[in-house]
Amino acid sequence: MKIKFSAAIVAVAVAASVSVLPSAHAAETVTVYGGFSGAQAEGFQAELDAFGAANNLDIKYTVLNSFDTDIRVKVKAGQSPDIAMWPQPGGLLEYASVLEPLDNLVDLKAIKATLVPGWDTLAVKGGKTYGLPVSANVKSLVWYNPANFKAAGLTVPKTDADLTKLTATIKNKKLGFPWCVGIESGGATGWAATDWLEEYVLRYGGVATYNSWWKGKVAFNSPVVTKAGNKLAEIALTPGNVNGGGKSIAATGFGNTAALFATNKSKCFMMRQGSFITDFFPDAIKAEYKANDFTHVGVFKLPTPAGATDGVLGGGDLAAGFNDNAATKKVLSFILSDQLGQGTMLSKYPSYLSAHKTFPGSKYSNPITKSIAGILASAKAFGFDGSDLEPAIVNATEWKELTNWIAGKKTMKQAFAAIDASWDKA
Repeated sequence: MKIKFSAAIVAVAVAASVSVLPSAHAAETVTVYGGFSGAQAEGFQAELDAFGAANNLDIKYTVLNSFDTDIRVKVKAGQSPDIAMWPQPGGLLEYASVLEPLDNLVDLKAIKATLVPGWDTLAVKGGKTYGLPVSANVKSLVWYNPANFKAAGLTVPKTDADLTKLTATIKNKKLGFPWCVGIESGGATGWAATDWLEEYVLRYGGVATYNSWWKGKVAFNSPVVTKAGNKLAEIALTPGNVNGGGKSIAATGFGNTAALFATNKSKCFMMRQGSFITDFFPDAIKAEYKANDFTHVGVFKLPTPAGATDGVLGGGDLAAGFNDNAATKKVLSFILSDQLGQGTMLSKYPSYLSAHKTFPGSKYSNPITKSIAGILASAKAFGFDGSDLEPAIVNATEWKELTNWIAGKKTMKQAFAAIDASWDKA
């Protein structure tokens, strides 16, 4: 028996079958997770959008506010992104078993050849590379307000001795606090204190000792790290040197210090912080900075103590891939190259720094960013953020115990001993 279909039924059936077929031109989605936000995230997404439009890809960047915790939850729940960007190479390598080696995803040799030396071996395990930088930052910087300096008759120090003298002058003349310091950062509270300590371990110990230290081969309670800790204490724990003393700076958000030094001369005069801190400036100061108006923003390299190694501390975000999809490979090849940042990134985020020596300096239209890029490129001794290279348990313990020390809950020796003990759990 023949079954007869009405034209209407056939039309509906055909429409239904067509509606479930994917479009041959539909853009494939690539998900990227990271910890940076604000203007940097906006600039990054803008460049992803442009690359995606040219390659028929829909690339979505998602900010994880507590990256270390959130990425762990996502991966355990089977919700891994295609690409993730870690601020800590040590944390990245903890996921090596579920990541694809970059050796299989990109032209690794070509990309490594363009990087500033030292950036190509930060996330290597078992002879395989799992992560490479998408951005860099320089941490050995002291920010100041030129208008406040001029009004107080102060000059930028050239040596560590000059810096010590300047600190005393500001305090003795009761101009305000010499230093703005804040180490509170939610679940990551304490990382800003690790940067201060690392600055001086790198200088007093040199690169070899510095690298042995973050690898756990040089103890925190060793002479060189103790010397660095005493230098930090001289700056941050000497009465009158910082905004409110140790207990206060332990509770002050690291980003809040950007407003203290930039807008109110009665608060404090200098802030040692990384190049990314510009994203935390008050809106009015950010607008000035973006327009290359440096009335209220100046920067100089943190001076090195006499007889120590002239070093530069830095950090950055390293990208890794969770799969070997063709789309994932395309996006990784772009964001790991010197092409990232050459689009609209710098117009939205003037403080962006590339870790590629082949990145054209002419792209840095902001003079301060250009000078910071020069500091990075000419570093005689470069150290990547040590706590970011440590195993996660040691990193977390260091954040916690340095905060305890700064806040007066423990002595430096007690805090250092607790950090040393954490290596047994790594």
